[in-house]
Amino acid sequence: MAVGASVSVARGQKQKTPKGAPVGICRDSPLTQPPDAPEFPVPAQPSGYRPEMPGLSYNNNMKGWGPELCARRPDITMAMVDTFLGNMYGGARADFVYTVTRDFVRNCQTPILVLPDNVPGHPYAVAMETVHLAPNAQVSLYPWKDTADKIPLALRHIRTFLRAHRPIAAAHSMAAAAQ
Repeated sequence: MAVGASVSVARGQKQKTPKGAPVGICRDSPLTQPPDAPEFPVPAQPSGYRPEMPGLSYNNNMKGWGPELCARRPDITMAMVDTFLGNMYGGARADFVYTVTRDFVRNCQTPILVLPDNVPGHPYAVAMETVHLAPNAQVSLYPWKDTADKIPLALRHIRTFLRAHRPIAAAHSMAAAAQ
């Protein structure tokens, strides 16, 4: 499992993360989910705004992701990429995580395990604010990947968290398969 890559569904929030999307926090999307859809726990390494580097995410994506996307998709122009990235990383979103509001996090009932970091794209302050806001958040050790001996501890925490928050139907299916 790649840390930060998961599927999340925030039941009651009617929002879903597309499969394989990197998780910053319960991502917001126009995709809707039925009210009885299962919740999946989310290991998260929040991406967010860093006031001392305000153009970081926009500039990095305009240099890397944008041109690569346009090369693969001739129907997408750099002007479209610029508009998308401006909406994603600018304006009201430029003070927390880029994909949802603080109110969304405050009301998100999905279990979240935050693995704090402090690299430019994953500010420690954003990770810790997420932990304080999300009602079902846990936080792992920090730093968790600076030395090889800490990575197994973080992985153990992730596995324990995922087992503890496994959707009931999935847990029953796995138990039946094991017998």
